[in-house]
Amino acid sequence: MSNIADNIEHLERQLPEGVKLVAVSKYHPVEVVQEAYDAGQRIFGENKVQELVAKAPQLPNDIQWHMIGHLQTNKVRMLMPHVAMIQSIDSIKLLRTVEKEAARIDRTVDVLLQLHVAREETKSGFAVGELLAALAVNELDNCPHVRVRGLMAMATNTDDQQQIEKEFQLVADTFRLIKEEFYPDDAAFDQISMGMSDDWQLAVKHGATLVRVGSAIFGPRQY
Repeated sequence: MSNIADNIEHLERQLPEGVKLVAVSKYHPVEVVQEAYDAGQRIFGENKVQELVAKAPQLPNDIQWHMIGHLQTNKVRMLMPHVAMIQSIDSIKLLRTVEKEAARIDRTVDVLLQLHVAREETKSGFAVGELLAALAVNELDNCPHVRVRGLMAMATNTDDQQQIEKEFQLVADTFRLIKEEFYPDDAAFDQISMGMSDDWQLAVKHGATLVRVGSAIFGPRQY
């Protein structure tokens, strides 16, 4: 068994029931993704549209591709035939573009709303108040080809565990608030994507249902 297969098995053994592993395959070649697939992995996360679109046709078609990086509106059309979930919806404009392009090819796409909870300004996402305000005035309505499944967030890149926990807890609290207030009868609003190779255990502790793990599966990236 390869290192990749060992790593996936090791992670899967630690994940509680109901938590799924998203293997972050950005910058890793098709052969490496295939190796993870052969080890049973089915959900893969990519940060760049061009990379996802290039890899998808070369790999088994039951892979669920998740877009986890910042998505520009002008790239949505090329992404749409391949993507199972867009985790990085960070504006109403992007959501509307995804709706338009999904409708154009007559499909429904799952999305997560990205929250900005980290201290770094470089990270994308809605501020908590901004998202609540948008939901309150129905700005996310009238998108029949988009299924809002929950929230995604990235914690601050820091060694301060308390800071990371505080941010994950904020995401969990916001998820509960939005669920109760805006999606009380929607069983599909059930996902929280947070946690990466270094902090996924903390994320799971605070309710993550999807963890995005790259280096702990594939080792260092091959740029």
